[in-house]
Amino acid sequence: MFHFTLKQLRYFTVAGELSSVTLASRKLHVSQPSISAAIQQIEETTGLQLFVRHHAQGLSLTPSGKQLLVRAKQLLREAEGLEQFAVSLSEDIAGELRLVAFPTFAPVFLPQLLRRYADAYPAVSLLCHEETQVDIVKGLNQGEFELAFTYDLQIPVNIDFTPLHCFPAYAVVAEDHPLSGRGQVKLAELVEYPMVLLDWPQSREYFLSIFETLELKPQVAYRAKSLDMIRGLVANGFGFSLFNTPLTTDKAFDGRRLTALQLEDDVRPLSMGLACLKGLRLSPAAEALRDLALGSDVTAAVLGHKGSKKR
Repeated sequence: MFHFTLKQLRYFTVAGELSSVTLASRKLHVSQPSISAAIQQIEETTGLQLFVRHHAQGLSLTPSGKQLLVRAKQLLREAEGLEQFAVSLSEDIAGELRLVAFPTFAPVFLPQLLRRYADAYPAVSLLCHEETQVDIVKGLNQGEFELAFTYDLQIPVNIDFTPLHCFPAYAVVAEDHPLSGRGQVKLAELVEYPMVLLDWPQSREYFLSIFETLELKPQVAYRAKSLDMIRGLVANGFGFSLFNTPLTTDKAFDGRRLTALQLEDDVRPLSMGLACLKGLRLSPAAEALRDLALGSDVTAAVLGHKGSKKR
């Protein structure tokens, strides 16, 4: 049996995250010797060296220390969830819930879902981030987020993914584009015009792969890292783009309009869903949000626009 406490694990994780006993001491409002003693106790109990000590330059985690840090953060989160569960036996679900969502579809449905959640569980403090797929996976693995709303783009085997809706890709063009008003269009027709590409890791690879499967090469003339910027460029005639999030409005920020065109080609859609670390016991607050998302008519109503369907 290991003989170290959750408090000692907490001291270790904070020191590991900050790479400093001094900074950990300040953050936790405990003495530096207490932090050092906790780390020493864990090292002696496990037989592992967790840190490399650098004179006057703080600490750096060893490979074993990095692995233990991830598991320790998961254990501390589960312990917090257990405490919240015990409280919820006699009181409402409470505590902090850290979640993350993919930026393209998060504004479409998440605010309404979180409004309903906040009304049902007012004692929960919601911290919601928006990140690209790479940072979502990284944040889940490092214990920064407990729950994620994201796409099924290169989901690692250690992450559970539950699909909510399926989004087929479609094209968007300015209202005065030569292809506007067609309703449907082939990818072979689109490549005759310049393309505006959403330049995020994995997202750009997905959109470009749509053309590659048909041995087509689009003329990528402009790249942007904001979906609003993409909409503005398209609406102002800089080229077409591909979306898969429902087009809830046909106006860019400057008032110019764009038109959605269905793709006639057989294109692999993306599924949006819930992701969390495999084997992680969700806190009561996270479990409540998951249940609400899986059975919510808000999710279905908002995401049930043309171009999306329940999976």
